[in-house]
Amino acid sequence: MKSTASDFLIDHKTGGSSSDSTGMKMAYHFVSELPGPVQHPVCAFIHSFSIPAAPKMAPVKRHAYEAVFKLNAISHTVQHGNRAAAMVRKWRKQEDVLCQVKKTKLSFQVNKARWPQLEDKIEQWVNEQRTAGRSVSTVSIRLKATAVARDMEINDFRGGPSWCFCFMKRRNLSIRTRTTISQQLPKDYEEKLAIFRTYCTNKINEKKIQPEHITNMDEVPLTFDIPVNRTVEKTRTSTVSIRTTGNEKSSFTVVLGCQANGQKLPPTVIFKRKTLPKEKFPVGIIIKANPKGWMDEEKMSECLREVYVKRPDGFLHKSPSLLICDSMCAHLTDTVKAQVKKTNSELAIIPGGLTKELQPLDIGVNRSFKVKLRAAWEHWMTEGEHTFTKTGRQRRASYATICQWIVDAWAKVSVSSVIRAFRKAGIITEHLSNSNETDSDNDERDPGMLDAEITQLLNSDTEDEEFDGFVVEE
Repeated sequence: MKSTASDFLIDHKTGGSSSDSTGMKMAYHFVSELPGPVQHPVCAFIHSFSIPAAPKMAPVKRHAYEAVFKLNAISHTVQHGNRAAAMVRKWRKQEDVLCQVKKTKLSFQVNKARWPQLEDKIEQWVNEQRTAGRSVSTVSIRLKATAVARDMEINDFRGGPSWCFCFMKRRNLSIRTRTTISQQLPKDYEEKLAIFRTYCTNKINEKKIQPEHITNMDEVPLTFDIPVNRTVEKTRTSTVSIRTTGNEKSSFTVVLGCQANGQKLPPTVIFKRKTLPKEKFPVGIIIKANPKGWMDEEKMSECLREVYVKRPDGFLHKSPSLLICDSMCAHLTDTVKAQVKKTNSELAIIPGGLTKELQPLDIGVNRSFKVKLRAAWEHWMTEGEHTFTKTGRQRRASYATICQWIVDAWAKVSVSSVIRAFRKAGIITEHLSNSNETDSDNDERDPGMLDAEITQLLNSDTEDEEFDGFVVEE
């Protein structure tokens, strides 16, 4: 079988020298441009030249590279040049986009918009709706796009679901679940942050307060049922229900306290009732009750007397201390301020609206505690012992069971989480916390938790009497 000049060119390109292949390539183009039959002897020679057919090359496998690999290649070419890598030159043009996508993204294969002006208007409309706080669904996007296309006299636009999801992908839009309303920062929050942190730093340096004497106390509202809002279910199920005991709105309060060295104080629970429950509670927790189930001046004084004063090395008030609380009214009364002053402590009140920036418990501790508490509730719902009413309704967990969950969840919060929270709040510096950050969230027993037996011994029967010091007998 006679091969053509293109076959000859391929054979030379793969096996011959570069000069030969270049010459044959020029000859091939010369032949192809001649009209009619080939008469030139060189051309006839090329057409009549017989060689074996070139073997077919194996298909080259295309490689997909992750975004992080592309960024590393870009960094390398910045230093050494990219003259020999055309692919890297393309990546360098996409460097801004690569820095924003997931590190494992392989390609940017997104279909180009057929009606870019239409999509610009739809994107602007979506942004306006979200700025105003209105919800936007895919159906509303399709209806709006159809109306805009009609105004723009685009006759072949259908606005189907496929277009809608491609449009959302091109414009970096996605369907999101509504999040809880977060705390709004005040306009002058940066100035207030600086003032509070400067105040704490000055007090710590002035009185030489050690991390083990820097304490944060906060109230955490909880409910007897802690269900999640999402679950795995069969596709197209019309109703998705999650079983509870019906006590999602029955609330109580847990008062948590921790120190900058990772030490955790015993938790206090305030139940919404007039008298204390008559149950056997676990050690390591303090039980209180009032009609509102919330912190007030009386309960704050009791927490200071039974928890804060009895913290390690805090009973004799020898070491200067710093107590950090939010601006709740129960923390601001004259009685509470005077009580804190008697313990050789300085009270630092976090400005309103800034607890998520300045309160260590809110920054890095409360969420971990709630997750562990929810896990205990879910385990009880699936495998625990339950009792039922005459009508078949499941009763909630007992007060003692809930307190046991609280003790276990609080003990599982790691020392490192507490220290990082104080550091992130700007209360302590790096060198003060490095020596204490040694454990993880998987520890079976947290050394930062005050031992339950020691806590029980510190609970005095004469706690209402004031200690005036030791009297020297004459």
